[in-house]
Amino acid sequence: MTTTTLAVLVPLLPFLGALAGLLLCRTAPGFARPLAVLPTLASLALAATVAAHQGGGPPVDAATELTPTGSVPIELALHIDGFAALTAVVVATVATCVQIYSTGYLRDDPRYPSYAALVSLFTSAMLLVVYTGDLMVLLVGWEVMGICSYFLVGHYWETPEARAASLKAFLVTKLGDVPFLIGLFALAADAGSFRITRILGAVAHGGIDHPTLIALLLLAGVAGKSAQFPLHTWLPDAMAGPTPVSALIHAATMVAAGVYFVARLLPLFEASQAAMTVLAVMAAVTMTGSALAALAQDDIKRVLAYSTIGQLGYMTGALAVADRGAAVFHLLSHGAFKALLFLAAGVIIHAAGTNSLAAMSRMSHLRDRVPDAYWTMTVALLALAAIPPFSGFFSKEAVLGVAEHVVTGHTEHAPATAGWIVLLAGLLTALLTAAYATRLWLLAFRGRGTEAPDHGRQPLTMTTVLWVLAVPSLAFGGFAFRVLPDWFDGHDLTPTLTTSVLGTGVALVGGIVTYATWRHTTAHAARVPLGAVAAHPEGDAGQVEAEAIASHAPAYGDVAYAADPSDPGRLLLGRLHRHAAVGFHLDAVYSALFVRPVRAGASLVRFLDREVVDTYVRGAGTLPRWLGAAVRRAQTGNLQTYVSALLAGTVVLAVAAVLVATGA
Repeated sequence: MTTTTLAVLVPLLPFLGALAGLLLCRTAPGFARPLAVLPTLASLALAATVAAHQGGGPPVDAATELTPTGSVPIELALHIDGFAALTAVVVATVATCVQIYSTGYLRDDPRYPSYAALVSLFTSAMLLVVYTGDLMVLLVGWEVMGICSYFLVGHYWETPEARAASLKAFLVTKLGDVPFLIGLFALAADAGSFRITRILGAVAHGGIDHPTLIALLLLAGVAGKSAQFPLHTWLPDAMAGPTPVSALIHAATMVAAGVYFVARLLPLFEASQAAMTVLAVMAAVTMTGSALAALAQDDIKRVLAYSTIGQLGYMTGALAVADRGAAVFHLLSHGAFKALLFLAAGVIIHAAGTNSLAAMSRMSHLRDRVPDAYWTMTVALLALAAIPPFSGFFSKEAVLGVAEHVVTGHTEHAPATAGWIVLLAGLLTALLTAAYATRLWLLAFRGRGTEAPDHGRQPLTMTTVLWVLAVPSLAFGGFAFRVLPDWFDGHDLTPTLTTSVLGTGVALVGGIVTYATWRHTTAHAARVPLGAVAAHPEGDAGQVEAEAIASHAPAYGDVAYAADPSDPGRLLLGRLHRHAAVGFHLDAVYSALFVRPVRAGASLVRFLDREVVDTYVRGAGTLPRWLGAAVRRAQTGNLQTYVSALLAGTVVLAVAAVLVATGA
């Protein structure tokens, strides 16, 4: 097969698997697991083959126009460069791991067949976004991911939290997609095509008339899809979905799509210094704000959610200083260790018997009970904190290094202001990231909460996936920065001495200070028992998670802590803690600015419809009804009455005639 044919099959196989799974989920549920795993695994093999054929060389381009669509054609096109080839491999790898993991995690879930089919469709849509060379086809994958996230986040639809989270994710991302769509149309109108190669050619020759306006419109969609400030608020709430879905969304699909889109069209954004500055500010606010919020969360999955937002901020920061190589390098590295973090969190959820609603403060003795999760999550957290030689160190230092190059004037592709913003925010975020990673590790594995009943060992499919993902989390960065430049336009990704020392130094300071604070707080922790530990029946991890969400409380235990004094985050953040814990009240601000006015407007419209419009409608029907009633009373069916009325009428007419004649 040619490379083009293989590339077409990469998104097609998961799509066919999803279609077959949806059709057979009721009649033949036994086929759900092979239909979930095998097509995705085959897609991974083909994606690796395509990457090997592409080899970091010239892009693979192919296109066909199925039907004329007017002055601006829409084509089924492929544009596979080194970025696309490697991103597809990461997407397929994480998706395969999630599908295999889910066979154990949701083994007793009655809705598993539809869940697995939606995950396959989600994967297919992201692969379409990665490989396509036409922006309208990209938009199809972009929107399919949006609807898949709605269904998957709302998998436990019987709980109000899951329903609200799925609706919020859908509406917030759609809020960004409206200007995004307008920007795509404006871009195609200026370039005369939706083809990425032709658009980039038009940008190179100055053929885009409104680069700033178009770039800002597109950034709105990117902010929504990749959960960047100010449209990031949906992502922490999306933790109401199953944990494997969180791993898929955060590590390889959806949130990565926005970053990847900007990397694809980076020359367009470089054409506007204003857009690059806006991107830098958006990245800086996202990085620092999400890191502070993560330090205040007690829900282990919400910590990881805010962590994802911050790491995506690093990627957009690299794009703001005009280096898509560093951005995609961190995207690839982050895909491995963030998937590992979420899937290990799923094992912890099962072992601790809680979906993290006040969970980390209630965890106890998990190190010996879940050794696989303990060791692999330790590796992933070290990668997240950018401690050498773990993968996150090399990819994060690549971002800080390119920001330093902009600041020192070694490159003129981005304004120096953007470089300073990204560099300073990146160093501060490195400090905070190490702090909340250390806090998570201490509270999860060395916590002093109530010990939950032991469920025994986790399914082999779950623990095996953890060790598979631990390998790239540990070893990917060490060789990637030497190999990837050949795939990434030759851009140097070698860590620089200054940012390596600064970044690692602040990370170590953050970790050490957090550990010292934890030792201090645990020495003075006051435990307040409120009741006995409640046993929970045996069940799969997904069942535990669903019941924990539904009950607004941990599935095991009934122990609370007075202001949780053992949490180092409270002491480190001080008065800022309560604001950071609720995401700095952005949801409340949006509720006051948008939700309440819309609801008030809806109430006004409902009042006008019921009390004004309906009044006219009811009035228009009342008069004919009265006339009909009067006529109905006259039709008595009594002959004497009719004759009497006739005579009376005759007399009246006669009298009237006499009066008229007399008057005449």
